[in-house]
Parts: sequence; C-alpha cells; structure tokens
Amino acid sequence: MRAPSPQSAATIAEVFALYDPPLWLVTASDGTRRGGFIASSVTRASIVHEAPRLLLTVARHHHTWELIERSGRAALHLLHADDLAAVWRFGLASGRHRDKFAGLDVVHTPSGTPRYGAALAWLDTEVEQRMEIGDRSVYLLAAHDAGHDGTAAPALTVSGLGRAPDARLAELDRRYAADRATDAEAIRTWRARTHTDRDTPPA
Repeated sequence: MRAPSPQSAATIAEVFALYDPPLWLVTASDGTRRGGFIASSVTRASIVHEAPRLLLTVARHHHTWELIERSGRAALHLLHADDLAAVWRFGLASGRHRDKFAGLDVVHTPSGTPRYGAALAWLDTEVEQRMEIGDRSVYLLAAHDAGHDGTAAPALTVSGLGRAPDARLAELDRRYAADRATDAEAIRTWRARTHTDRDTPPA
C-alpha cells in the first residue's frame, strides 16, 4: 500500500478540514458496565425513511468498543453547541477506570442503552453489520427509536471545540496524538497481515 507523500498528506488533511462534522456522544452498556465516547465519525448511510441506517467507526482500544461488541447496540447523541462539559466528561478519560455517567440522572433508550439526558437529540441503534479495518471496527447501525428536545438549537461540531479554554484544548490534543499513534500502528499491522494473506496461495 503506497503511503502519501508528506505534501499529499498535508493536502489531504486540508481537504478534511473543509467540512465541519458534528460531534456525537456514543454510549453503550453490556448490562453490567456502561460508557461512552465522543466521535466525529458518524455518517448517515441511508435515505430510506423506513430503514434509517448510519455508519460508525470505533477504535478497538476504546472501552465503549468492548461494550458495543458485547451488546450489539449503541445510542448516538447530538449535543447542544455549548455543551463542552459533555466532551470533557466522555472524551478525556477511559471508562475502564471510572463511570462516566456518575453524578448524572441516567435515563435509558427503549432498548436499555444508557442515554445522556441533556442531549439535543438521540438515536437508539442496533448493529446490523460490522467490518474490521485494523485500528477500528466499522458498524452499520439500524436506528429504531429517536428523541429530540424540541428546540431549534444548533448541534456541537468539531469547530465548536475552538471555544474551549487553552488547557482543555491542550488536553484534547495530547489525547488525540496518543490515539493517532495507537491507530497508526494498528493500521500498519493490519495492512501487513492483510497483504500477506492476500498474496499467500491457498494450500
């Protein structure tokens, strides 16, 4: 697999920066443990109203990945544009070491997934299909239930993080850099294994 040149990699990053994806809070539970993380990788995958589906990618080292794998379900939340507190709560520490819902009045979706009650809107989803790509699992999610707080308020997007204090942004940057290094190694390992398997003739 040919890697992009440094110049091409920089240009690709600039292309990605041309759009401003929403930040989603993804929560899940395996019946015993619960958790959640902040994702910008949620994409609508169907225009059929009777079969609403989404794509979600989750890094395999995240605690929430384990919960989705065990339960086959996830709740997706759009956050209010000023709700940076939810990003700090769910995005800066691992759920393996603490309950991210602690101190909140926890509600649940119809399927029993813990739901963030202050969300702008939420979707209750079930995993319909999955694919492994090395650093992440790609989930095709079928949405079965949803809710909205009834306001016309804007949702929090990636650019909205720019309003955060410098200390918080530095903390996010450190976390992002660590995740990027972990993901890069997982991609290299997966590509090496995939290409080896493809090039090895059957016995």
